[in-house]
Amino acid sequence: MARAVVNVPATVKRGEVFEIRTLIQHAMETGFRRTQLGEAIPRDIIRQFVCTYNGAEVFRAEFHPAISANPLLAFSAVATESGTLVFTWTGDRGFSVTESVRITVV
Repeated sequence: MARAVVNVPATVKRGEVFEIRTLIQHAMETGFRRTQLGEAIPRDIIRQFVCTYNGAEVFRAEFHPAISANPLLAFSAVATESGTLVFTWTGDRGFSVTESVRITVV
């Protein structure tokens, strides 16, 4: 199973822009490589990442075979109210990982 790491501040002032950083472990096979016997290695990449803040989508990324293994994402959001950030990574071969983090707005 993939391991995801999410880094957000525990508390943020209302209206403040805060940084969100995520990292997920995934080998990311492009589908273009071959084994020593010449057989194609099947593609296995994370295709999509979505972050929601209290149910509203705040960030989305679509990935392609050129993305690196263990992709690191950093983006910003505006603190409007206390709530939950939900992070979902989906990919080939039924890959899906979801993490959530509570944030307190003061």
